[in-house]
Amino acid sequence: MDGKKAAGEKAAEYISDGMRIGLGTGSTVYWTILRIGELVKEGLRIEAVPSVQTEKLAREVGIPLLLPARLQAPLDLTVDGADEVSPKDELIKGGGGALLREKMIASFSDRFIVVVDHSKCVPVLGRFPLPVEVVPFGWEMTSRQLGQMGCEPVLRMRDGAPFVTDNGNYVIDCQFGSIPNPGELTVELNKLPGVVENGLFVNMADLIVVGHPDGTVRTKSGT
Repeated sequence: MDGKKAAGEKAAEYISDGMRIGLGTGSTVYWTILRIGELVKEGLRIEAVPSVQTEKLAREVGIPLLLPARLQAPLDLTVDGADEVSPKDELIKGGGGALLREKMIASFSDRFIVVVDHSKCVPVLGRFPLPVEVVPFGWEMTSRQLGQMGCEPVLRMRDGAPFVTDNGNYVIDCQFGSIPNPGELTVELNKLPGVVENGLFVNMADLIVVGHPDGTVRTKSGT
């Protein structure tokens, strides 16, 4: 069993009968969703709020879905992946472009479980370009302001046109190289007019589940 599958299936062990859960995206969460589908077929009763990229798979494996509008109280837990994880359990997310929705779901959960393979664990965030979701109007101005914060900003493209998020916005990928103070940076980024949200998830992860190439899994309590 490879690391991604081992970590993904391990995360499913934290889900119990009657829970309402959030499901994010990623090649490791994929295995979580498949395992949850098996558990549902065995009688597990849950409801899930999936990200847009995950919704199709969740339906295919038979996971009952819940509309966000019906949520009157926080979700019991959310399982999601990450593009980078620091030793302090800070995250970079948004490589798939769903950072805003996934941050909203995670923040409305009693517990946030992050599943990754060992390659996503880094000594300091920033090697992976930080996604920043921005409104399309004046994105060039926003990009220049982002560049003044010490990064190289690049508008994300797809098929020769700007990539458009589920919320109708653009994504600017910011290559910082190193982000030693993610908490400070996330505040500064969100002060910029035109920035909707950024891919830094700080003081959010409650548990990190890391899969290794030999199939072993390490868990670490977060914030």
